[in-house]
Amino acid sequence: MTTTVTADQAPPRSGRTSSAALFSLALTGLLASIVAACLFGTANLGPLDVVSTALRHIGLDAIAPAEPLPRLLDALIWQSRIPRVLLAGAVGVALAVSGTVLQSVTRNPLADPYLLGVSSGASTGAVAVLLLGIGTGISLSAGAFIGALISFGVLLLLLGGGRVANPSRVVLTGVLVSQFFAAVTSVVLMVSGDANSTRGFTYWLLGSLAGARWEPVIITGVVVLLGAVAVQFFAPALDAFTFGWDSAAALGINVTAARVWLMILTAVMTAAAVAASGAIGFIGLLVPHAVRILAGPMHRTLLPLSALVGATFLIWVDTFARTAFTPHELPAGVITALLGAPAFALVLRRVAA
Repeated sequence: MTTTVTADQAPPRSGRTSSAALFSLALTGLLASIVAACLFGTANLGPLDVVSTALRHIGLDAIAPAEPLPRLLDALIWQSRIPRVLLAGAVGVALAVSGTVLQSVTRNPLADPYLLGVSSGASTGAVAVLLLGIGTGISLSAGAFIGALISFGVLLLLLGGGRVANPSRVVLTGVLVSQFFAAVTSVVLMVSGDANSTRGFTYWLLGSLAGARWEPVIITGVVVLLGAVAVQFFAPALDAFTFGWDSAAALGINVTAARVWLMILTAVMTAAAVAASGAIGFIGLLVPHAVRILAGPMHRTLLPLSALVGATFLIWVDTFARTAFTPHELPAGVITALLGAPAFALVLRRVAA
């Protein structure tokens, strides 16, 4: 007797198994990377030391698998390495998810989180605080975040509140806003900057996680987590956008509302990431394409996998940046550019083939 399996039964089960396996592998890799990245540095530490220190500081002393470390090593792990690794993960999530969303919304495979001009606005906000003294008492990160939101507000204003009928207009308007705020930043640097402040701002602009502390980690982590979860609810709309805005509307998607909310969510996540670390390129461009090759185009799977891969990737990039050239440290953005350009060329070749 022959058992008949219909076409609408077998493929979904296989797809779910594959997606679950990829997600489990990516999550395991991220958790292992968080612990492993904390081991790199001048101090000789083991994985159990890292885990035990973290457990003790969150009140779970009873299950700590190793003896307490000396106070100096404890502070090294808890106040320096763990915050930096977690911030790298949060920034990686923000950039990868934002890139995935914008590539779908604009139907532009070259879209990245900085498409909306957020990075340039953040730079203007940071340089206004650093050199012009605007907003006394406001930190550099807070100024960058405010500047990023202002630039996004200008973008929405130019787009008529998001009521546009052509994805190309979103891209071109983003370029316009980005160039304008970049020009403002350059003028401020030329008029008010000195050698030391300009050098410090340039280092921040290249993208560095060297200043990671618990306060920015918590703020960035909460913003990114809420944004990534909210974006997940728009997965069906993002799938529909793949076929064009008109096709999405025909499928019953409120295109204007979905587009505006998605742009707001990506702008806020990107603003939080840039405020915490500066502009780190290529993650939002490269990771979505790489994950799409492995997991397919469906955003219910693509979004969480991109988040996990983006976090893991930036954790290891930052680990390399701070340890490879000791005692010197490179900005993480420089490493992502060096690795990202050839890697993206390989992805394009794979897709073309």
